[in-house]
Amino acid sequence: MKKKVNLSILGGGESGISAALLGKEKNMNVFLSDNGYLKKSNQIELLEANIPFEEGKHNLNKLLKSDIIIKSPGIKSDIPLLQQIKEKGIPVWSDIEWFYRNIPKSSKIVAITGTNGKTSTTHLISEILSRNQSKYLVGGNIGIGAGRLLLREEVDIYVLEVSSFQLENCPTFKPNISIITNISKDHLDRHKSLEEYAKVKFNITANQNKNDSFLFFAEDEIIKSKLKSVKANLYPIYTKTPTPIPKQGAFVKNSNLIMIAKTNEIMTIEDLALQGKHNTYNALAAGLSARLLNVRSEMVRESLANFEGLEHRMENIGTIHGIQFINDSKATNVNSTYYALESLNSKTVWILGGVDKGNDYSELYGLVEKRVKAIIAIGADVLKIRNAFAHRTNHFAEVQNMEDAVKISYQLASKGDTVILSPCCASFDLFQNYQDRGDQFTQAVRKL
Repeated sequence: MKKKVNLSILGGGESGISAALLGKEKNMNVFLSDNGYLKKSNQIELLEANIPFEEGKHNLNKLLKSDIIIKSPGIKSDIPLLQQIKEKGIPVWSDIEWFYRNIPKSSKIVAITGTNGKTSTTHLISEILSRNQSKYLVGGNIGIGAGRLLLREEVDIYVLEVSSFQLENCPTFKPNISIITNISKDHLDRHKSLEEYAKVKFNITANQNKNDSFLFFAEDEIIKSKLKSVKANLYPIYTKTPTPIPKQGAFVKNSNLIMIAKTNEIMTIEDLALQGKHNTYNALAAGLSARLLNVRSEMVRESLANFEGLEHRMENIGTIHGIQFINDSKATNVNSTYYALESLNSKTVWILGGVDKGNDYSELYGLVEKRVKAIIAIGADVLKIRNAFAHRTNHFAEVQNMEDAVKISYQLASKGDTVILSPCCASFDLFQNYQDRGDQFTQAVRKL
């Protein structure tokens, strides 16, 4: 009788639970270990699946008996525990690698990563595939853990949002279509340098070949500098008119979106449901991906023209006495906030702050001086924000909670202005996550 594989999972969040359930489905001896404490719902799921687990510690002796270890993305790769495991020659994979090794051979993978825009692009692709009545599933870094997708009915296409953390341990992962939306400073507290961060992002292309496709933002200098290593078919995407015009890819010309894959596809920027330079890129990337998947062009146009957008990403909360309120809580880095502020045509009251991830705010100085009339700083790293912006705007205030931030922003705004929550920072100082932060902003606005 063939010996059962011993599979251990490090981390009991959604990715870890999903990986464990997939291992159980594959008839492996599964064990989950979390140095913290699991949510009650996750405990119940493991108990119902008869998967043993531990909390508040890692049993090294037990883990060293593993044949394979799946590491949750939140766990750093350089911790002593993982060094000891690797010294024993035990392979350590991310949940994305584990997913890839178990997918149906006939299925295709579209994988999206990038500092900003990956969630919007993922949802746009999903919207197009839905309207086309394609058989597909979406997961990974958003919503459903990748492993859990394989517990459902087999589909033709898996659409995965993939974070840099998930790409750290992916020795064979090979999507049919990969997308990098952009690369800018983010997670430098973990990746140590922008060069290291970019290198990890490019792991999404590492195993692709000439039969695969790589879509990328061709105006991003960091991405352009690393194209020599890519063996996949290149599909550059521009938000302006390039010279020369590429033989394949996507670009904007005379306010038209032009996608060159199998045939040229055209629709106008004005037809897009979501406006702004970053949304133009997301639409081009999603539309081009869909055409490479043989989705009909009319489905692409219809989807991009009717997409309603995402919660917490440039979400219009409403207008009160002529003042527009926008929830952009998902903007957790400078680059994302830059695009948000750039897309606004009115004078702005800007709420920002939280846990700084190594931000360089200087990129925002010009926009702030031109468009922002007041700044409300909230969260753990107020001093750094104060030093960066207090002298660049007419009004600067510091608060300790979201309700006060919204009240003061309302007092400082005038009819025709916009109040935007676009934090530039992570949320874990005052909030459970960026969703909780955005929800508190929305609730405070509705109390006005």
